[in-house]
Amino acid sequence: MTATETTTPTVPDFGDDETDRKICFICSKGTLDMAYPALVMANGALGEGVETHLFFTFWGMDMITKKTMDHLKFTILGNPATHMPQALGGLPGMTGMATKMMKKQISGLDVPEVPEFMELLVDMGAHLWACRMSVDMMDLEPDDLFDGVEDIINVSDFIELSDGAQVIFV
Repeated sequence: MTATETTTPTVPDFGDDETDRKICFICSKGTLDMAYPALVMANGALGEGVETHLFFTFWGMDMITKKTMDHLKFTILGNPATHMPQALGGLPGMTGMATKMMKKQISGLDVPEVPEFMELLVDMGAHLWACRMSVDMMDLEPDDLFDGVEDIINVSDFIELSDGAQVIFV
């Protein structure tokens, strides 16, 4: 090719076409540091037009239980990624202090707290599902759950719902 020849560049098509992609997050933990990854990724997926489902099971139920969803905590115990001596985690008040620090950092990034984030996701079209076994095990009723939860489903329902989806366990 000479300097005077021109070629048409190959540009990928990132058009605004609807996507048929689907993603399902299994939310199994009810601490702040485990709640936000699923919420942030779900927000990103919705922003890209991806059909998004969140399935809450075991301790992840704390994220959608009205009584607990606004009181999720963060602890350094068992989390070496905090780069703090683990012995400090057992001191009285450490979980409260760590939780306050994490909430301050999250707020500083203009990221909403969990209940507000859940509302935002539902408003964007996310589907929230509670695990039947976890609801029964924790003796919860539908009225105990965040209003945006569409239904309480069993594992078979979730497997059918997630057919063809990318599934991420958090």
